[in-house]
Order: sequence, then structure tokens, then C-alpha cells
Amino acid sequence: MLLSIALILVVGMAMGWICRKVKLPSLLGMLLTGIVLGPYVLNLLDDSILSISSELRKIALIIILTRAGLGLDLTGLKKIGRPAIFMCFVPASFEVLGMILLAPKIMGVSVLEAAVMGAVLAAVSPAVVVPRMVKLMEEGYGTKQGIPQLILAGASVDDVYVIVLFSTFLGMMQGKGVSAVSFINIPVSILLGIAIGLILGAALSLYFEKVHIRDTAKVLIILSISFFLVVIEDTLMTPITFSALIAIMFIGIGLKKKREVVAVRLSAKYGKLWVAAEIFLFVLVGATVNITYLKNVGVKALMLIAGALIIRMLGVFVCLLKTEFTGKERLFVMMAYTPKATVQAAIGGIPLSLGLACGDIVLTVAVLAIVLTAPLGAFAIDLSYKKLLLKE
Repeated sequence: MLLSIALILVVGMAMGWICRKVKLPSLLGMLLTGIVLGPYVLNLLDDSILSISSELRKIALIIILTRAGLGLDLTGLKKIGRPAIFMCFVPASFEVLGMILLAPKIMGVSVLEAAVMGAVLAAVSPAVVVPRMVKLMEEGYGTKQGIPQLILAGASVDDVYVIVLFSTFLGMMQGKGVSAVSFINIPVSILLGIAIGLILGAALSLYFEKVHIRDTAKVLIILSISFFLVVIEDTLMTPITFSALIAIMFIGIGLKKKREVVAVRLSAKYGKLWVAAEIFLFVLVGATVNITYLKNVGVKALMLIAGALIIRMLGVFVCLLKTEFTGKERLFVMMAYTPKATVQAAIGGIPLSLGLACGDIVLTVAVLAIVLTAPLGAFAIDLSYKKLLLKE
């Protein structure tokens, strides 16, 4: 296992660095590392690390969501108003519906399998979008209109909304049935997750105020609570549950609301954790890709992704109706809301690990979506923002 960890870190970092040098997202190099080192090419990764791959990807997802919560500015979200709220769920819903319409015809899957695939694909990538929106805010492009803030806030909540949908559809796939309670559970689990997260965030802020400990210890406490929440959600057998992942994000939001100075420091700590977590996440998802299967369904999968993206962009356009944004600004938001990476890597392999019949298709489409949209979305943002947005 130690050799596998060393290979993942060293080769993954090297390939990420090479991709950055040629102006590509580093995550593409990490994905390629996983494909090459994995069981379908060189087979250099130990089975013991591949067997815990899903748990490691879940840890990476927890780190992403906590960091998003610690950095999310809710006051900015309130100022933007209706479009910001719609951006949290409308584009993702359009893409899921697009998948349900297109996937059965193109890939020959069932409607429920198409819904699972849509939920995997529908999230926008914080790994690609967040650093670029921060750069726009620093340079003053679109900030007066609130465009970077709109995309940042929407992308953070969009991810959680999609993950809740994914969990619901996956439960149906595993035989838990389709019922009214399943769909009632979606908004209820979101609201319960928000409430639990805010309460825990407020409690932690009081604890950190009374008990002076190092920031590293604070991070370990928050991580431990996050792991407990995930385990509790997994073991609950009640018809109505709570979303552990939303609760995890809102711990950060609750903490920032009460103790913003501490939240800023902890966000920086989580940023350092993400350096290692990102490598493991993308290398391990690459290692699960079956190259032979990828060749068989590649063209159909690309057609499906392209169709779903067009429908997603239509959803973004609907969110921006009756706003004061110009045509150029709307076009920029539509393009900036297309990159896929982090969530697809974190959950794309779950159906395969559970032994579901659609597992290979879902993972293949997820990886192709990352390879296609991450660089294209990054290029679209980098090359267009000076032309499409006003500088403050």
C-alpha cells in the first residue's frame, strides 16, 4: 500500500504540474495518472487501496463541502436575490431532466438509471469554478453586477442539491422503492441538514471561544463530527432522514456567521488538506475506469453529455430572465456554469462499487464529462471574461 500511495502522490502531482504548464486543469493529469496506474493498464496500485477508494473519495467530498461552507458569503447571496436562489437548483434540475429524456434513447438505459446518471453529471465543479471566480473578484470583473458572487454561491449549493438527488435515486435503484415519501424526503432532508449544520456550527463557535486550542485541532474536531454525521445518515432506517452532506456544509456557514475570523483561518487549513485530497480523489477515480468499456460507448456518451449541457445552459438562461444582466453577461454565466470535475469524481464510481448494472455506464459518462468540460469550461472562462464582463 505504501508504494501505491507514493505513486499516487508523486506521479499525480507531476502530471498535474505538466497540465498546468500547458494551461490545462491539473485534475486532468491526475485522472490520466489513475487510468495508467490502475488495474486496466499497468496495474501498479495495490488492491488494499483500491478497496477503500470509495471511502477516500467520500472524505475528499467532505473536505470540499466544509471548505465551501466556511467560505460562502450568505449576505452576498441575499443581495443578488432571486437569480442566486434559482441558480442553486434550476440548472441542475434541467440537466437531470435532460438526461432522463436523452439517456434511454442514446444509451439504452432505464429512466431510473438515467436519473442516477443525471444526478452524477448535474453538479458544477468547485475545483474549476471557485479559483476563477475569486480571480475575477480580485481583478474587479463583473463584481458590480455580482456575477462572480452569483456563480460562487450557486455552485456551492448546486453541488449539495445534486448529491441529495443522487442519494434519493440511488436508494430507489437499490430497491427502496418509488413513493411520495421518497420525494417529500428531498426538501425535508435538505431543511433538516441545514438546521443540524447551523446548530452544530453555532455550538462549535461557542466551544472554540471558551476553549483555546490550535486550529489544526479544530479541523480534526470538525472532520470527526462530519464523519459521525455521514455514518448516522447511512445507518438511519426511518422514511424521513437528514442530509449529512448539507449539514457538513452548514457547519462551516454557522461557524462563519458566529466566528468569521476563525472560519477564515480554518478555511485556509482545509485548503491545505485539499491539496492531498484532490490528488487521491482524481487518481483513484481514474483507476476505476475500464478502458475497453470506454472505447465501446465513448461516442454515444459524448453525444449524451453535449445534449445534457445544452439543456443545462437553457436552465441557466431561465434563471437570468428578468434580470438586468446584458446578453454578454448572461452568455458568460451560461459558459461558466458548465465545468464538471469534483462531484463527478466523488460519486461517479459509487453505482459501480455497489454492483449496480448501470455502474460502468455512469462512471464512463462521469469521467468523459470531466475530461470534456473541465478544460473547455476553464478555457471559456479564462478567454472570455475580459470581453464579456465590465471591469469595476
